[in-house]
Amino acid sequence: MMSEQGRILSLLLKGQFICQVSDEEGWRYLKSRDNAQKLEPHLNVLNRTLASTGEGDVFFAAYLTLGDDERKVLTQQFQETASSLVPLVEWLLLVQQASESDMPVTMGNALRLNELQSVIEDTPAYAEQLEKISRYRVFNSTSMNLDGQLRQVFKRLTDMGYLIKPNTEKQIYLVTGKVEHLFEMIKFIDETESLSLSEQAEAAVQQGSLI
Repeated sequence: MMSEQGRILSLLLKGQFICQVSDEEGWRYLKSRDNAQKLEPHLNVLNRTLASTGEGDVFFAAYLTLGDDERKVLTQQFQETASSLVPLVEWLLLVQQASESDMPVTMGNALRLNELQSVIEDTPAYAEQLEKISRYRVFNSTSMNLDGQLRQVFKRLTDMGYLIKPNTEKQIYLVTGKVEHLFEMIKFIDETESLSLSEQAEAAVQQGSLI
């Protein structure tokens, strides 16, 4: 049976983001300085180090040192994430508007698919926006009806790690800490908007693995 340390190490090396929502036990483990220090040598052997978002509540593995191979991987990851930003941001704004909230969607928020669907169905502008969002390559919906479009968007967001569904019997999803990493990416791109995408990717890599 794999130890907790081994389990967490495996998740980090797969590129998972560990937060209180996605993996509370793993998150508590990493919040302990002693545990984090014990994990570090194992990560270092594989040229990784434990990193966290600005608030320190979402953990992930970053490269320890950057050679040509690592730079290529990070640049590709950055460009792939950047290309998905528009649909992801439009989705977050749609949820915020449909929820009539003054606050953006953040880690820990509960999204009730059925309630969201009712609001979108009752508001033609929201339905039009959802259809547009669902057609983006990142969501890739081919459904002609709102229900199918919404379910495909939720499925892809779950596959990508932005949402989890704690109870398979209920249509309630929780927003994970990966969204906080997305916000940091948006902030970085906003601060470097004068640069081309390739230059932004290079700057992100130089910053010590934003990705």
